[in-house]
Amino acid sequence: MGKSQNLQEQAAKTENSKTASNEIATLIPGGVNSPFRSFHEVGGHTIFLKEALGSKVTDIDGNEYIDYLGAWGPAILGHSHPLVVKACQEAVNNGAVFGAPTLLELEMAKSVIRHFPSIEQIRFVSSGTEAVMSAIRLARGFTHRDVVVMFEGAYHGHSDSVLGSTTHQSSSGVLAGTKNRTVLTPFNDLEKLELTLKEHSGEVAAVIIEPVCGSMGVVLPEPGFLQGVRALCDKHQVVLIFDEVLTGLRVAKGGAQALFKVKPDLTTFGKALGGGMPIGAFGGRRDIMDALMPIGDVYQAGTFSGNPVTMAGGIEVLRLLDDDAIYETLEGRAAELFAGIAGFVEAKSLPIQLQRAGSMFAIIFCDIPVKNFTDSKRIDAQRFAIFFHDLLANGIYLPPSSVDAACISAAHSRRDIEETIEKVIAALKKVFARA
Repeated sequence: MGKSQNLQEQAAKTENSKTASNEIATLIPGGVNSPFRSFHEVGGHTIFLKEALGSKVTDIDGNEYIDYLGAWGPAILGHSHPLVVKACQEAVNNGAVFGAPTLLELEMAKSVIRHFPSIEQIRFVSSGTEAVMSAIRLARGFTHRDVVVMFEGAYHGHSDSVLGSTTHQSSSGVLAGTKNRTVLTPFNDLEKLELTLKEHSGEVAAVIIEPVCGSMGVVLPEPGFLQGVRALCDKHQVVLIFDEVLTGLRVAKGGAQALFKVKPDLTTFGKALGGGMPIGAFGGRRDIMDALMPIGDVYQAGTFSGNPVTMAGGIEVLRLLDDDAIYETLEGRAAELFAGIAGFVEAKSLPIQLQRAGSMFAIIFCDIPVKNFTDSKRIDAQRFAIFFHDLLANGIYLPPSSVDAACISAAHSRRDIEETIEKVIAALKKVFARA
């Protein structure tokens, strides 16, 4: 079965989504409010969702899917967890936003700092992009330097300073001067990072890194790599920023910094921290955070930063994630899924890489393990598109991208995993006709 036949099958089952996709494209550019939601990489029309509960989502045609998109990360507990919903409802009844401090902000700050020992002070914002943008400005203000070093193929949101890192998603409209102060280096290559820092000696404010790269195939750091990055930042007196917007809480209770035992100077958050409510945060060493206004001279503000509804949801998420059984479930389900798929892949010697960190994973159509952005260019996007649409037609929802991380939630049952394994193997047999 080819891509065209899969698309025909999808269209027959999702007529309402097709109609809505055509209409919305006349009002919203590309028919989406974020390009990640588009199906431009895999083809076909987007699917409009109307309900989400636990491990399942339902579209406007009534089709139910086992969901591995996870809202691009936030649904770590599953969708619409009743205790999180209740906390948010109670908060909104008292007022959705005040523009003044609340005790919920205090409680949320204590909760995050308890989970992440590297953080002495924190500020809440409304998205991961905003968190990264603010952390980079803070690092520049603190060090009085301009250059930021990032890793090729990483994704840090859509603020001007970091668009240079997504070399496969470059953007017009970014000032040349901004691009010139963004320097790229390969992931998992300490020698080139050291050369970059030497070349720009005295100019680098920060090195920002996704400890696990979620937008080029769930690329894990090689042993010793993150520790080496930490040492080089210390040597060159550079602020080390961990972008844990995706990994924070997902790969371990204390994020990637706990998993890999590396202490950053600043950390950025989003996604799972709010359990579905729009949230971002950045925090770290007290001396750096003290550079923020009104104490220091680095400006950052936001009307909806720390709003009570988001804080209430986040507090409940962190309370629930205090239970180690949640992480045992996440790890267990992810391991079961990969073991089931790996048996078939290995038996048939398929050019598939199974890459995972905690509850983040990717099924990569590539003949070699993906360790950096150069490797990711070998991923077979056409085969992935056939695979994606076959699964979609059979009730499995993956990210519509051959490189972006999929996510497991604590709500995924053993039966969900078993069904997914069956359907993934069936889809792979169609993609690789000889299997």
